Amino acid sequence: MLTRPSPVIVPDSEARWIETAESLAEHFSATVAADDESGELPIEHLRAISASGLDVAFLPVEVGGQALSYATLAQVVRIFAAAHPAVAAVWLMHIGAAHGLVTMSAPATAEYFAERLRAGDRFANALSEPAGGNHFLASQQDVDPVDDGWVLSGRKLFVSGVEAADHLLLNVRIDGGPAFFGVDRDETMSLPPIDQTIGMRATRSRTILFEGTVLDRARLCGPPPVDYANLITVGFASLSIGIAESAIDALTVSANAKKGPAAERLADASWVKSETAMVWAELRAARLLAEQTAWLADRRDPQAMLAATEAKMLTNEVAKKAAALALKVGGGGAYLARSPIQRIFRDAQAGALMAYSVPFSQELVGGWVLAAPPTQV
Repeated sequence: MLTRPSPVIVPDSEARWIETAESLAEHFSATVAADDESGELPIEHLRAISASGLDVAFLPVEVGGQALSYATLAQVVRIFAAAHPAVAAVWLMHIGAAHGLVTMSAPATAEYFAERLRAGDRFANALSEPAGGNHFLASQQDVDPVDDGWVLSGRKLFVSGVEAADHLLLNVRIDGGPAFFGVDRDETMSLPPIDQTIGMRATRSRTILFEGTVLDRARLCGPPPVDYANLITVGFASLSIGIAESAIDALTVSANAKKGPAAERLADASWVKSETAMVWAELRAARLLAEQTAWLADRRDPQAMLAATEAKMLTNEVAKKAAALALKVGGGGAYLARSPIQRIFRDAQAGALMAYSVPFSQELVGGWVLAAPPTQV
């Protein structure tokens, strides 16, 4: 795919991790179609990321990590998503949960979770609730107090990679306010039959039930630092960027294939050139916005979280638009199961549905714009 240089540069000291991600992604792309068809969690790919040292490298230095930059995070997610969106999504949730627990926990608990990540354990986010929608950070589940903690009975939805998860970052409501905990997987948790999604099927995003799960007071998370940027929030936009890039690549292959008795190429058609030009320019703009979000996070700028909402909103829509154009150019052949375009099209829909959803984000961002004072000339 055509590319242009970006003003947001991965630090030279972290360049080797981009090379690691690219090497891993080559293996991911070889199974993406089969994993989508089977709907099974690509656990070997996730273990390969862990074995490469990439997981631990994102941890803070004080717990044995390298504190890799958000600029590197954005590129790694994009590279993974272009090759295998389900791997990228599960990995981002995993590293985001682990990093959040290490960052928000008391020192002894933070070291425990860091040690478990170093040992190769899996982490997942259990935050979404029935009827919770976009308000997934504001739990509606009240918990009863017990000795040295609380007890939870209820369910969490859309927990990606939960089948392989050893530890969960979950939220509940205590005395009317939100509370977050780090919880080890145990026998009080169960998984009902999966209700398979249409796209990103290999994330195995499913429900988990809690029946009398004890939430240890010692595992209650504290508030994050005021300048902390959650890895998932920052990296979310890059998930859609990778999918959009794979759509452009698939579109290019299809458009350049010679079809018909005259051996004509759709790449020579005026309408294909025109529509591709706009989608590509929109993709460039969306990627720059995602990279700016990472740049703000690396500067510890509190506006990073606001920019992340804008970036997710735009990149989700660009991914859908790029995939739709690939489907249009691919024609009937793009609907066949053997075509990568049909999978890319399905995967492209997922980001816009994930919280914050595009309609919810639009309302937020529109409110910010309309509330700002007019620019003085």
